[in-house]
Amino acid sequence: MIHRQLTIINKLGLHARAATKLANAAGHHQCKIRIGRGEQLVDAKSIMSLMLLAANKGTELTFQFDGPDEQAACDEITQLLADYFGEGE
Repeated sequence: MIHRQLTIINKLGLHARAATKLANAAGHHQCKIRIGRGEQLVDAKSIMSLMLLAANKGTELTFQFDGPDEQAACDEITQLLADYFGEGE
């Protein structure tokens, strides 16, 4: 299992479009991906669950990747967040 702390850096935070991109990226992997703050983690493959996190810019989230392709999933999602969800800031 991989644990990673990642910060939401895009201007609009984890809004609908960003949540959709994150859920789609997570859905491409077999491993379980959970995201949240502290002990309260949700399924990263669920757009609704991601939206309920209400993660604004600067929010630090915990990511857990567990399964056969966990490293590939971690790398892809880390890059997605670093790239501002493809929205350019």
